[in-house]
Amino acid sequence: MNRKNKIQEELRLVESLIKKDFVKEKTISELYSHIFKSKGKKLRARLCLISSSRNKKICLSNRIKHAAIIELLHTATLIHDDVVDNSPTRRGVKSVNNIWTNAHGVLIGDYIYSKAFIYMVDIGNNKILKELSYATNDISQGELIQLDAINNLNITINKLKKISYFKTGRLFEAAAKTGAILINANEEYIKNISDCAKNLGILFQIKDDLLDYSLKSKIGKPTFQDLKEGKITYPFLYAYKNSNFSEKEELKKILGNKKINKKNVLSFINNLGGIENTNNLAKEYFKKSIFSAEKIRNLKVKQEMVELAEIALNRKK
Repeated sequence: MNRKNKIQEELRLVESLIKKDFVKEKTISELYSHIFKSKGKKLRARLCLISSSRNKKICLSNRIKHAAIIELLHTATLIHDDVVDNSPTRRGVKSVNNIWTNAHGVLIGDYIYSKAFIYMVDIGNNKILKELSYATNDISQGELIQLDAINNLNITINKLKKISYFKTGRLFEAAAKTGAILINANEEYIKNISDCAKNLGILFQIKDDLLDYSLKSKIGKPTFQDLKEGKITYPFLYAYKNSNFSEKEELKKILGNKKINKKNVLSFINNLGGIENTNNLAKEYFKKSIFSAEKIRNLKVKQEMVELAEIALNRKK
């Protein structure tokens, strides 16, 4: 079995572990089945498996359980995001809060979080527990900082980068770092793969912001959702900073407006350089990710990290 197929097989084992390990109580069972029937990209779990693949002596069951932890943490954050954003869909299907209630969304998210921490205790590595505890705390900080950024036209690009790191880059970083910790890797390997994954995660978030500015949904959720909710993301902020007084006034009318003409708004943002500037920023983080990947001495791991960065940069959904 070649390496790529091996990782795919390991991801199937991660998925199998997650799906089989839940209580039989009807409500929880229905919620859990609904959440995990959509496969998703599992990029964070893949990062775990790539990072921990260097040492063949490490027990496979611990590598699978570790990747499941990351996937569970990520899934819980998505469910909570949907509640906060009142999002009707996730990955192309109705969200938990849409089919059930916000309370169901909050509680099943908490349930999935707690399941992840049970797995952490099973693995029994205090360094991993510490890193993931800090990571989940940072993710929560990111969500809270973003709430303060709603309709905030004084926000800076650097503040958006901080939000991108906390919201997305942090779990990418933790996935790779804890994978390396699991195999008792040296400090050089831990740093290089962690830095690569961190910048890969920020790149992923930047591309998410770009994909939101599409005429047709390609990411399983409504387009222009962030704009309609008053969330200032990279395309809008770059456009706003590039605009003159009258253009700024027009942008203020668009921000938070639920009834926009998507085609006109996209053209307006594009003409002000919002899309181009955001694409350039994505390329900047791609280069940062590649820079760290090139320092990884294990050729197979290096190649896989470079491939993930290329996928993130070029993805259309």
